[in-house]
Amino acid sequence: MYLLGISAFYHDSAAALIENDKIIAAAQEERFTRKKHDAGFPSNAVKYCLAEAAIDPAELAAIVFYDKPLLKFERLLETYYAFAPKGLKSFLMSMPVWIKEKMFLKKLIRDELKKVIDLKHSKIPLLFPEHHLSHAASAFYPSAFEEAAILTIDGVGEWATTTICHGKGKDISILRELRFPHSVGLLYSAFTYYTGFKVNSGEYKLMGLAPYGNKNSSQTKKFYQLICDELADIKEDGSVWLNQDYFDYATGLKMTADDKWQQLFGLPVRKPESELTQSYCDLALAIQNVTEEIVLKLARHAKEITGSKNLCMAGGVALNCVANGKILREKIFDRLYFQPAAGDAGGALGAALAAFHIHFGKERNTDYVYDTMCGSYLGPEFSDKEIIAVAKKFKAAYESFQEFDDLAERSASLLADGKVVGWFQGRMEWGPRALGNRSILGDARNPEMQKKLNLKIKYRESFRPFAPAVLSEDCNDYFDLGDISPYMLLVDSVKKERQKCLPEGFDELPLKEKLYFLRSDIPAVTHLDYSARIQTVHHDTNERFWKLIVAFKRQTGFGLIVNTSFNVRGEPIVCTPEDAYKCMMRTEMDYLVMGNFLFDKSKQPDWNEDDDWRKQFTLD
Repeated sequence: MYLLGISAFYHDSAAALIENDKIIAAAQEERFTRKKHDAGFPSNAVKYCLAEAAIDPAELAAIVFYDKPLLKFERLLETYYAFAPKGLKSFLMSMPVWIKEKMFLKKLIRDELKKVIDLKHSKIPLLFPEHHLSHAASAFYPSAFEEAAILTIDGVGEWATTTICHGKGKDISILRELRFPHSVGLLYSAFTYYTGFKVNSGEYKLMGLAPYGNKNSSQTKKFYQLICDELADIKEDGSVWLNQDYFDYATGLKMTADDKWQQLFGLPVRKPESELTQSYCDLALAIQNVTEEIVLKLARHAKEITGSKNLCMAGGVALNCVANGKILREKIFDRLYFQPAAGDAGGALGAALAAFHIHFGKERNTDYVYDTMCGSYLGPEFSDKEIIAVAKKFKAAYESFQEFDDLAERSASLLADGKVVGWFQGRMEWGPRALGNRSILGDARNPEMQKKLNLKIKYRESFRPFAPAVLSEDCNDYFDLGDISPYMLLVDSVKKERQKCLPEGFDELPLKEKLYFLRSDIPAVTHLDYSARIQTVHHDTNERFWKLIVAFKRQTGFGLIVNTSFNVRGEPIVCTPEDAYKCMMRTEMDYLVMGNFLFDKSKQPDWNEDDDWRKQFTLD
């Protein structure tokens, strides 16, 4: 039985295909269109999924959309009615779109599918599970757990913003539900907007900025207290009540009532790309602390009402790997599992799995070691012939290797020599993290590497940290994790013995002066608070990436490297060999490895583009 899952029309559109409960393919539309967070119908992703499975569309048992549009419309109408006459402008803007398009989503989906695949002789049913059920299914069904508590936290689906579910075998029961407009995700997004970052895109920047806040300052403590006293009433079970006098998202066109926030915090909305002062860093730390407190309370309540030893998580807030790390360290559950595509893209996969197990009533198989996500390597891959074709197109110079082990040794020596290497192998990753198949790599020991990657390769803000990719068997040599983290969704501390003392008065220094103090013997992946967002690399799921790090360890004694996504700021992660080659030539990357080929940037022909490529990508 083949099922096609689709998420679309909000952000991070995607498609996923399963055969029974086996995941065959999954990809975000942005990777094909090169438009970050593309919200359009995932035509390219659908075509890819069907081609990967080599099936005729008529073989699909159902097409499954990740939420219920009519329930969303009901929420919209009831919200406008409850807040009337406030929100008239927003109402008048949104209603024509809903009446013209989204009320008739079945027809819209079929019309879009007809442009991509032949549906003339097929009456494939369309199914619509609820948004948070899709999230819950995306986390529970691929996990190795026969039974688990399931926590889903995001901005909003139809009505739900947070759910606690219980998964047993093929069944998922929804036990608790927090409803719009009260939302942990929207609270965090409001601060994302207020600190000058882009909503539904810059939340991870807010998380990365938080350690630059001064945890001991009276200002940080004041901000924390103001959030708890004025904005969010946090209950013991983790539910929140948000004071809508301070927010504009329910019926307006912004996240916050700006004037009231300015009066409350004494800060105006920060303009994007403007200087980050200490006050905004302290505000970021305050909301991160509040969010972690809420998530921990939700996790404890999930444990209390399910009695489970296992927890699965999905929804956009499950990408807050700092909060995830707190759950791990608190030892609320014995085992944790996070869906790598925890945001709306992952809803496509969850929708398909929910249809298989709940709608069609099919049993689960859980006799596997980790999960059924195949390391999250579920996207397109490209042959040597396709790589050579791109090299010929650009008259590119390259070196070919007969044995991959030789290429791994050469690449490791380049990394050890301080070079930045683009790494393009196998199937593209599913989810927002590059996990060693579409990655830019560097030496974690190099104190200049973070600065070089941020300013010369990624062209992004200097405060943003980088993640270590560490051999799973060596993880405990560097970090306090005590668990696997194959999807880069857990943050934990660098071991004490590797840390270096910071100078007296460090917390009072301006942000830019804090950046480049040596904090450990792996400085390029050690964040300001001695933390790291860890990816454990496993031989079973990515042998080539594992072999590269083993070769690096042979040469240097260190079983980890810097891993960041293969893109520049505002660009989706590269998908094709052409995307990868262009990215190398547009940046100060030193080398590119694609398949069995090594491209030396210094030996490439002159690169001339008619247009400024930076104009293609809107800053995120």
